[in-house]
Amino acid sequence: MKTIQNFQGGEAKHSSNRGYESRDNEYFNGPRIPKKRRTASNRKRNFEEDAIEKIEEDEEGEMMFLLKTKSRSRTRRLGNMMDERNSEDAREKTFDSRNTSLCSSLAFLKCHQCMKKRTAIPCTMCKEKLYCIQCIKQWYPCMSEEQIATKCPFCCRNCNCNACLRSNEMIETSIKDIDDCKKVQYMQYLLHLLLPFLKQISEEHALEVEIEANIQGKSSSDIEIPQALCGNDERVYCDRCATSIVDLHQSCPNCSYELCLTCCNEIRKGSISGHAELKFQYINRGFDYMHGGDPLPGSCHLETSNDHIEFNIEWNANSDGSVTCAPIEIGGCGVSVLQLKRILPQGWISDLQVKGSELLQICTTEQKIVPQKSAFATVLEQATGLSWEPMVMWRALCENVDSEICSKMSEVKAIDCLAGCEVEINTRKFFKGYTEGRAYGNLWPEMLKLKDWPPSDKFEDLLPRHCDEFVRALPFQEYTDPQVGILNLAVKLPPDVLKPDMGPKTYIAYGIKEELGRGDSVTKLHCDMSDAVNILMHTAEGILSDEQRSAISKLKRVHKAQEERESLNQKNNLEYLTEEPCENAKEYNEEIEVLAIRDMEEHFSNEVPFPGICTESQTRETCGALWDIFRREDTPKLEAYLRKHSREFRHTFCCKVEKVVHPIHDQSFYLTSEHKKKLKEEFGVEPWTFEQRLGEAVFIPAGCPHQVRNLKSCTKVAVDFVSPENVRECLRLTDEFRQLPKNHKAREDKLEIKKMIVYAVDQTVKDLRTLVSNLGFD
Repeated sequence: MKTIQNFQGGEAKHSSNRGYESRDNEYFNGPRIPKKRRTASNRKRNFEEDAIEKIEEDEEGEMMFLLKTKSRSRTRRLGNMMDERNSEDAREKTFDSRNTSLCSSLAFLKCHQCMKKRTAIPCTMCKEKLYCIQCIKQWYPCMSEEQIATKCPFCCRNCNCNACLRSNEMIETSIKDIDDCKKVQYMQYLLHLLLPFLKQISEEHALEVEIEANIQGKSSSDIEIPQALCGNDERVYCDRCATSIVDLHQSCPNCSYELCLTCCNEIRKGSISGHAELKFQYINRGFDYMHGGDPLPGSCHLETSNDHIEFNIEWNANSDGSVTCAPIEIGGCGVSVLQLKRILPQGWISDLQVKGSELLQICTTEQKIVPQKSAFATVLEQATGLSWEPMVMWRALCENVDSEICSKMSEVKAIDCLAGCEVEINTRKFFKGYTEGRAYGNLWPEMLKLKDWPPSDKFEDLLPRHCDEFVRALPFQEYTDPQVGILNLAVKLPPDVLKPDMGPKTYIAYGIKEELGRGDSVTKLHCDMSDAVNILMHTAEGILSDEQRSAISKLKRVHKAQEERESLNQKNNLEYLTEEPCENAKEYNEEIEVLAIRDMEEHFSNEVPFPGICTESQTRETCGALWDIFRREDTPKLEAYLRKHSREFRHTFCCKVEKVVHPIHDQSFYLTSEHKKKLKEEFGVEPWTFEQRLGEAVFIPAGCPHQVRNLKSCTKVAVDFVSPENVRECLRLTDEFRQLPKNHKAREDKLEIKKMIVYAVDQTVKDLRTLVSNLGFD
């Protein structure tokens, strides 16, 4: 039998208790068995069957004596248990009539959750599972004892005991049946929206083939394009703009430098330029500086590097339209002429376009199927009620990995929202802070975020029941289902092709209702390449002590004074940092490193109450998260505002934002209520602002700038999807990202939207042909 790790850290009591339980049932209620087998079954150690058969008669007599002794001991223990049960209070006696009929077997005194023999509530539905009062309070606080008795968590399929968490038997598929006629409608709608984009890709390829034909002095039909050596498990990116290459591209035979067709056209037009290399670093000026104090002396001569290394290069096409490999300065060899290569079979995309157009003419598409703007809805009513409390998820994770991996996951890298950098923290301490809160030594709330935990590529394997629970709760599953969404382009990729990371992804973060101004638990303003849906699965909050409220108010005044001081120095063109030389600069420089966040217990005295989040009167009114979503058409004005006021914002280590590459894609800004007010006054722009409650799903269309602030400790799960309605926006964002400086974190084409378009049309054509044939369409 597999050893099961006890949650409290003890040895595998679960396994041994189960064996003891079976022996008790066998002795009291089971059929009589031969003496030899019975004596062997009462041994505490397991013997091989061969050895049991060789037990001598005199040993059998001795074992019978031991058996009778143990039986009398069990009888006394059973009597003691019954005496204890008779002394329970009146509340527990309401279930006494049910338990009395079950007391003939010790199995029915054992809690299914903790496997301990306690006073337990039996389930009248399955008549097998019992849950003790302690476990009900700890692990099922939303269920009453009456509800447990009527239908226990196991019957509700949301039991979170160790055994059930690692079991896949309770997982139910979320696939909803769609009749064939509806599928035909969906697929025709999909083709109707995607074929224009496939046509653009096909025309782009045809133009490149024509240029290649002119270079070789042949007709386009006579051109043979060699296939690139590329497996399905490889992604091919342009070495200049980092955009994914779906088929035709230019490749260097000498150094394997690869260039996308868009870059080739820019070179031929003479509009190419070397991408700047991003060199940007914030200096840690110390904990005191982040709270309005003076910077570390060691940072007096350090400056934030915000320059870009520009490459002044000349890269022009040859007179015949051919392109020579990129200069050495930007990664090429600068010698060989690039050759046209293909990844897919020659002419495959153009043929696919023809097939799709012909198939679409069978019948017409009359309506759109999806809402066009962001919306949120309560969705957890459709779920089973599985607990998303972080410690339950942690137990589930430990049950699905071996001990070595579990020990490695005892430490996690969280993001400290004040410093804006990663810190290592014990997993259990992080989750304790999630429910109870953490603070620094000056009582300022310590906000930590855990992003994508466990990693999305392992989420389904490590937390199978939670993953299934999330998928079951997704609204508009035709779009959002990450496995079988019929209108989700992301699921159309073939099994042997590498897929982008679309989730589900878990975000676990602390939160506080009050807007701090510094170190808030936020996701800063940004814009995603694809559509997304975000569900708030769990929240937790505490109570803010009067002492901490007072400390926060004082620190806010210090922060404001620092802002005014630095703004005045900036206007007077003065340096805020002292100009005096640092005698011990070397010593101080060694101290300038990522801020190491200490545990709350190292800073707090025993007299200080635990720092929570809001008062009791505010608790019932507080939602989970505050969202601000901007319209796409407001993006230019939003960017203009951020560039104008950039130095009023702080980013890593609470340093002022000195350089802006792209106001949205840098993800360096969070607009406070004050900034949102100024944005409306100066540019007439305001976001759609709303609060997300527990169980609500928020839809974020591709290309819509948005930001989030946690009002409580929140566990959110999000999944990306690609709707056919927003493909144009995905293409626009891909082109926008390719123009970012080299090494910018948002520059890589992670979505590969052109590849999705091609394969989505291909799969839809195959499926639609089959359906049309089955339905007998002409």
